[in-house]
Amino acid sequence: MSDKTEGRAPIELETKKIGTLLKEYAVPGIIAMTASSLYNMVDSIYIGHIQDVGALAISGIAVTFPIMNLGTAIGTLVGVGASTLVSMLLGQKNYTTANKVLPNVVTLNVVLGAIFSVLLLCFLKPVLYFFGASDAIYPFARDYMVIILAGFIISHLYFGLNGMIRATGNPRLAMGLTLFTVISNAILDPIFIFALGLGVKGAAIATVLCQAISLTYSILYFSSGKNVIRFGKRIFGFSAKIARTSMGIGMGPFLMNTAACLVSMFINQQLRHYGGDLAIGAYGIINRVAFLFVMIIMGINQGMQPIASYNYGAGKGKRVKKVYWLSVFWATMVCILGFVIFEFLPGPAVSMFTNDSELKKLAVHGMRLMNVMFPIIGFQIISTNLFQCLGMVKKSIFLSLSRQLIFLLPALYLLPLAFGIEGVWLSYPASDVLAFTCTVIMIIRLIRQLENSEENTQ
Repeated sequence: MSDKTEGRAPIELETKKIGTLLKEYAVPGIIAMTASSLYNMVDSIYIGHIQDVGALAISGIAVTFPIMNLGTAIGTLVGVGASTLVSMLLGQKNYTTANKVLPNVVTLNVVLGAIFSVLLLCFLKPVLYFFGASDAIYPFARDYMVIILAGFIISHLYFGLNGMIRATGNPRLAMGLTLFTVISNAILDPIFIFALGLGVKGAAIATVLCQAISLTYSILYFSSGKNVIRFGKRIFGFSAKIARTSMGIGMGPFLMNTAACLVSMFINQQLRHYGGDLAIGAYGIINRVAFLFVMIIMGINQGMQPIASYNYGAGKGKRVKKVYWLSVFWATMVCILGFVIFEFLPGPAVSMFTNDSELKKLAVHGMRLMNVMFPIIGFQIISTNLFQCLGMVKKSIFLSLSRQLIFLLPALYLLPLAFGIEGVWLSYPASDVLAFTCTVIMIIRLIRQLENSEENTQ
């Protein structure tokens, strides 16, 4: 690579004040991830108000959450790992290898996205019933997922390249593309759902169409010769070594989202058993509202990721610690705000999604119980992401799985035996406390490790 190209690398990541950097990188990430959450919320809000069938339709969409989580898992396996790897390579000034990551992202997303879509489309009906669908809500789940699955390659590429844009020092553009998809989706949703009478199909069509437009711009961006990371002569490429490294880094969030798929499947089955179809719809509403705050934290994660990865690659442990603790502080503030809404203002939040009195009652009650320990969630999410940012794959994987598989799944089985549907809701705070304890122990060890590495380099 030429000196001119090297000069465009984001060297500010090791020189600028940490607070300023986190603001510059996290604010666009927060806006982008909040917008991404609103993207899903808008679909649910419109679908929940479809005349006569809104309550069942929103329950049908809730049944698709496990499939969406599984699709997200595959996307993060490629995208999150690749963006983290690129940040670390740029920190090491290894521009040649960093440029080889981009075509890998395209190839892996296309191949894995195609395999996932074809398999799910072939077995969609039994899969949806296995994930908790009933005869009443299956048609809505099917109509939505057929279109979403048909566009999964587009979705994967869009999110993957968006992460690469952010990792290479342009978080504002990544934010802008996400905002475009949200705003355009909010405009197209009522047109396709109500004006054209397409119902849940219309929501899915609007989603895929908006992502396709943003994806096109992303490809054009990386085709420009002005960027430190860009496509060469070919947009597709594959390196087994890069694939293994990036997917190894992305294994943590992949397993976390895969675990989320299993949890969503099991909770749908438990809710259907103890509360019926509307209980699944209530969970769908709660999940959408809580997801908004989680995505804000993920935006903070996105801001922390290139800063932590780059400085770890550059051997600057002190800066890694600073950006971590600052990220934990802001994530905790977000969680406290969410807690206030969940416990004291659940009614207005639920009313955005439905006018059905029974569904509203279930959702308000469940929201209060599920999120009673929400203030500690931010610490765990940021801490898990830190291990991932530093390439500590096994520890990231363990923390990713601890809350959902090790603690939450057993709680979802045992507590309802004693408390019925109340036990389903209470499973979440119980697992949160246990996972928080594990995270504290592991993060203390990591901080000591970073401090020792500083002393050895001085």
